[in-house]
Amino acid sequence: MSVEFIGIIHTQNVSEIHPPAGPVIDVDYVEKIARAHDEGGFDRALVAFHSTGPESQLVVAHAASVTKNLKFMIAHRPGFTQPTLAARQLATLDHFTGGRVAVHIITGGSDEELAKDGDHLTKDERYARTSEYLDIVRAEWTSEKPFDYKGQYYQVDQGFGAVKPLRTPQIPVYFGGSSEAAIPVAGKHADIFALWGETQAQVAETIARVRHAAAKHGRQVKFSLSLRPIIADTEEAAWARADEIVARTKALREAAGLPTSGHRPPNAGSQRLLDAAAQGSRLDKRLWTGVAAVTGAAGNSTGLVGTPQQVAEALLDYYDLGVTTFLIRGFDPVEDAIAYGRDLLPLVRRLVAEREAQPAAAAS
Repeated sequence: MSVEFIGIIHTQNVSEIHPPAGPVIDVDYVEKIARAHDEGGFDRALVAFHSTGPESQLVVAHAASVTKNLKFMIAHRPGFTQPTLAARQLATLDHFTGGRVAVHIITGGSDEELAKDGDHLTKDERYARTSEYLDIVRAEWTSEKPFDYKGQYYQVDQGFGAVKPLRTPQIPVYFGGSSEAAIPVAGKHADIFALWGETQAQVAETIARVRHAAAKHGRQVKFSLSLRPIIADTEEAAWARADEIVARTKALREAAGLPTSGHRPPNAGSQRLLDAAAQGSRLDKRLWTGVAAVTGAAGNSTGLVGTPQQVAEALLDYYDLGVTTFLIRGFDPVEDAIAYGRDLLPLVRRLVAEREAQPAAAAS
């Protein structure tokens, strides 16, 4: 198995330790961070989706125009665009970017956030809708003749996509969601299932659940893990930076009137991270839950802390569990992306290559 690295592109410099400042869409910043990932050797960069934020496909279109090799992972929420149109939009963008597009399906775990876009379905209903949505998207991408579709949420008469993805048979589909409603849909549709940075035991459990769900459809799924690495020349310096990040996160949240403990978001992914954080701030070899505990695990908020060598070895522990994609982003987004590209990505790739070479050497 090879290993894939995904970074993230926001439209302004923002993180748990950097309050948003300046325009919501800072074109110069988008270009700077996109190039940092491209030059740093990342395989892809995620562009996130939120009901109040810039539109992810349009951000990717611009980021692709200023990069050469970087591919993209477009966060996309089913239900707000007709699936036939979404399939054609993504396929069109795939052509204009030279086949650099993947889609990350996020059904959404917060009723309050979804209501901002006028969506009032329950979580179970949303995942049922997502399954139908992806049925139709895949039909648009692959069908050589018009098709009909009759579902609870969508009815299509003689649908057909004249524009197919540049790559065959289709654009890669990443999928997020850890609830009981999400896993069966992931098993049917996900090419790559995305987890947040959980403990090794939690990751192994979820991988087993998704594989079981995929086997019912005769499918195999790859796995992605999202983490916030904290690296430094020494382990002591890395942990000192982690402590500083927690302190700055608390200070910014307090200044904004946000809670710093005791809050628990409704989505299953955050709840699983908080369950891990309840076990302690340092778990397994070097899994760090400090920011997750402060923010209520609002998103990708756990990390691995140590020297590049130590963090690379911890990543390989997840690789051994079946994770082949790592979505990594820092608290200083541009600076950390540069550091990862220089100090971490080449090291992990070398260790993975050595790991893959061992069975071949033993068999010869």
